[in-house]
Amino acid sequence: MKFLVVMLGVAMMLPMAAWAQLAPPNASGVSMGEMHFLVKDVAAYKKFFAVLGATPAAEKDAMKVPGAIFLFKKGEPTGGTVGSMINHFGLQVPDTDAMVAKLKAAGYKTEIGANPGQYFIYGPDELMKIELLPNKALTMPIVFHHIHFFVADPGPNDGDAVKEMQAWYAKVFGAIPGRRAIFDAADLPGVNLTFSKSDTKTVGTAGRVVDNIGFEVADLEGFCNKETAAGIKFDTPCTKKHGDKKYMVALTDPFGVKIVLTDNLDKM
Repeated sequence: MKFLVVMLGVAMMLPMAAWAQLAPPNASGVSMGEMHFLVKDVAAYKKFFAVLGATPAAEKDAMKVPGAIFLFKKGEPTGGTVGSMINHFGLQVPDTDAMVAKLKAAGYKTEIGANPGQYFIYGPDELMKIELLPNKALTMPIVFHHIHFFVADPGPNDGDAVKEMQAWYAKVFGAIPGRRAIFDAADLPGVNLTFSKSDTKTVGTAGRVVDNIGFEVADLEGFCNKETAAGIKFDTPCTKKHGDKKYMVALTDPFGVKIVLTDNLDKM
């Protein structure tokens, strides 16, 4: 199916019963999973996301919205999202004007975007940039929408970095290539991956305020075996201990984005 230039929203992929749950996987067994944040003040960030409409997860220092789980780790980030491979990520709410008024009243930094109803908002220390988009069709307070990568030429294969990145996520995770408005993009259940060319070099995500992203994989052990055979190098062993209820492996994409793969993340 051809990717819509103007998305109706990743939220429309989620059943109404999926409030605070992950999306069903694609044919490759993959869907959006987590965003892992390295922050100085975990409590302040949890408060910020609560204002946005995220709800607490069962696991400590985790919150959730439809389509993604946010994990918080206390630490000293080396920098913000701007300047890293992940420039920002996007959320949808029914009324961005009302949400921005709420954020301003709580003392958070906001910026007006170029498009109607579009805003950029910032976390408590202003290191984390988030795009806020309107979707009046939503019947829930908030949903996860996109991750926006900024990458400079040349790519790892000395070609167009944006095209190489789009192709890599399509090949490895089964993301469907297309466009989101003016941007090259690729769709996974629960998230649109958006790719832009940066005029200046951007750095990897490890140690930044958005330290890594994560995908949920239905058959993670099988996925690891298949991708290892295809030449993908994992940062952690692709093994599962007997009796483990959760299974997690890590890898870094060819551009410097740290990725964690999980199963049973939606049980959080």
